[in-house]
Amino acid sequence: MSFPSPDTLHPVTLPDGTLHKGNVFLKAAITHPNWEIGDYTYANDFDPPEEPSLWAGRLAPYLFPWANDRIIIGKFGQIAHGVQFITDGANHARDGFSTFPFAIHQPERFGGYAETLRPGRDINVGHDVWIGTGARILAGAQIGNGVIIGAGAVVSRPVPDYAIVAGNRAEVLRMRFDAETIAALNEIAWWDWPIEKILAFETAITGADLAALRKAADG
Repeated sequence: MSFPSPDTLHPVTLPDGTLHKGNVFLKAAITHPNWEIGDYTYANDFDPPEEPSLWAGRLAPYLFPWANDRIIIGKFGQIAHGVQFITDGANHARDGFSTFPFAIHQPERFGGYAETLRPGRDINVGHDVWIGTGARILAGAQIGNGVIIGAGAVVSRPVPDYAIVAGNRAEVLRMRFDAETIAALNEIAWWDWPIEKILAFETAITGADLAALRKAADG
């Protein structure tokens, strides 16, 4: 059985033969220039947008066309229902006595409003990251490889590789593996292998067989 290519819009086929329209490979769905998405990263939604082009706005409603910040997600990411990336386009100027955005209510001033905000900060998400239902990833968040983000978490600061985080504001609950194993996984970087090799060693990847992965990497 073949694995769907990363440019497949709906990669999940249900047992009755129909496509699961609520699951998309984001690389195939999002063409917004401020997104950079790795192969096989998917999003799932129980009320999906009607058009693929609307996924960008569903996931990052404040990443406007004039924005200078980006959302960068690695390969094999898993994004659950209700996740949103809150980029700096959502922010207001806050150095004065009021944060009210007067300029956006006057067409002649709207175009210059972005210049009153601080420069946008990229959101970076590593490889093989699972973002749980309803999580919020805020501007400037730097999320490492293999991270698990709990449902409803609000992430605003760096998260180390292979950490499990939860809460508002998200805190590290524990590390998934010891430091030596994490270093080995980052060095092996199985997510960069051809998909045929990944599938051949799927049992080792999902079964945490580090010795088999090391052997595969050396071979």
